[in-house]
Amino acid sequence: MPSQFSRRALIRGLTAATVTFSLAGGLTACDGDSEAAATTDTAGTVTVGRLSNGAAEETALKVSEVKSISARLPASVRKSGKLVIGVGALPSGSAPLNFVGSDQKTLTGSEPDLGRLVAAVLGLEPEIRNSTWENLFVGIDSGKVDVAFSNVTVTEERKKKYEFASYRKDDVAFEVLKKNTWNFDGDYENLAGKTVSVGSGTNQEKILLEWKAKLAKEGKKLTVKYFPDQNAVNLALNSGKIDAYFGPSPTVAYRARQTANSPDPTRNAGSFSGAGATLQGLIAATAKKDSGLAEPVAEAINHLIENGQYGKWLAAYGLSEESVTKSRVNPPGLPLDNA
Repeated sequence: MPSQFSRRALIRGLTAATVTFSLAGGLTACDGDSEAAATTDTAGTVTVGRLSNGAAEETALKVSEVKSISARLPASVRKSGKLVIGVGALPSGSAPLNFVGSDQKTLTGSEPDLGRLVAAVLGLEPEIRNSTWENLFVGIDSGKVDVAFSNVTVTEERKKKYEFASYRKDDVAFEVLKKNTWNFDGDYENLAGKTVSVGSGTNQEKILLEWKAKLAKEGKKLTVKYFPDQNAVNLALNSGKIDAYFGPSPTVAYRARQTANSPDPTRNAGSFSGAGATLQGLIAATAKKDSGLAEPVAEAINHLIENGQYGKWLAAYGLSEESVTKSRVNPPGLPLDNA
């Protein structure tokens, strides 16, 4: 893959990488609306972790509109009375980030839940629109989606088309079988001779392919393999067809917890910043460039940070280690050339 992203690669973020949940009657067709785990909340309350099937601890949080922040919304969004939140979870969700809940139909997860918290601060009704990853960005481009909360990494390439409000650290990790003694020590050299699976078009793919190119110049081989979904990755890992999977740290950690008592438990064999060796990667709410949404969304996130709801949201999903102290608008992201 060339060092510059294709359109498909540009819009692709961290891959959905964890246990796949049943989608029967759940995640809707591309660019469609999706029921979110919020329908029974009373005014001023957002319940996170509802229907999470063990991926989170259900927690009710008090959140009210902050008019000084909502006043800064673009007039069209404020007039609509709703915040259309994009999630790119089709065809298979990714716990704990976005997945079908225990009722087998409701989209839940840390990402849509944060979107709902932000909507509450902005005094807007959240409308969750779920789609494939590619159509998530098509939705933003077309104006059908106001802002994506879908584990999107800030990159300098994406800044050409989108604006960002950061809300979580972005780390990626190697998942291996627990019996595998190999560990990634931060040096690409110890990937020589390994076979690693990665999601096509993702930031971690860009990093991995750059490492592969470096090894090739040294006469060493790194084999990169692709699979259509997480179930296929899991089967390949369990059967020894691949040595490791390179994916988002939250999902690798979740899979390790979920497989702990299975015949083939997995573990995190080492992490790396999603923005490369020289910069801490950041996950961010993503809106169309010059939409005027990044700043009020960042202010809403900072309000949640300062008043404790943000920390409780992260804790509910076991993501406290990925917390940030402040939401930043358009922070530095994965460089165009990560070499």
